[in-house]
Amino acid sequence: MTAEIAGAAGSRAGSKLAERLAEAAHAYDHDRYQDALRILRPLARAVPTAPAVRELLGLTLYRLGRWPLALEELEQYRSMSASFDQYPVMMDCQRALHLHRAVDELWEELRQASPIAEVVAEGRIVMAGSLADRGDLPGAIRLLERDVAIRKPRLHHLREWYALADLYERAGDVPRARDLFVRVDNADPESFDTRDRLRALR
Repeated sequence: MTAEIAGAAGSRAGSKLAERLAEAAHAYDHDRYQDALRILRPLARAVPTAPAVRELLGLTLYRLGRWPLALEELEQYRSMSASFDQYPVMMDCQRALHLHRAVDELWEELRQASPIAEVVAEGRIVMAGSLADRGDLPGAIRLLERDVAIRKPRLHHLREWYALADLYERAGDVPRARDLFVRVDNADPESFDTRDRLRALR
């Protein structure tokens, strides 16, 4: 990170700017998004070609629900870094703006690129949500059912299962929803509100 900032700003100023970015990251990690934003906006003006700054600014704007601005920053990050890491967030911004064709396009790019499994799983969850928003619950369910049989799920599998259980509930398939919420709860009771969801299904 320091090397990237130094390359964008010059070594003399780079160390101080890297410290400011670390402060913004700390604020972001502690859900102080307005504080992060106050640091990041002048930082982005100072080093507009630093991908790490544009990425964190985009994520901060996303957390604040400023979808168009978040998209602008994350698209800048994508063009600078050629990374697919934030595609799911970009997809979710488009979904929030009801731009479902754009969601489809980003999902297709992500699916074809096949980066790490966690990123693809997040994209799949957003794509399923977009399909559900359009009234295609069966299509959304089919998209997430592919990993249900995994015996040793990782966190991204559990996130898919949780989203799928929610879709089952919305579709009126309460037994399947209950079964999947139970499986998520058994695997990781601390990361999800599955017990509340199960109580609501009784």
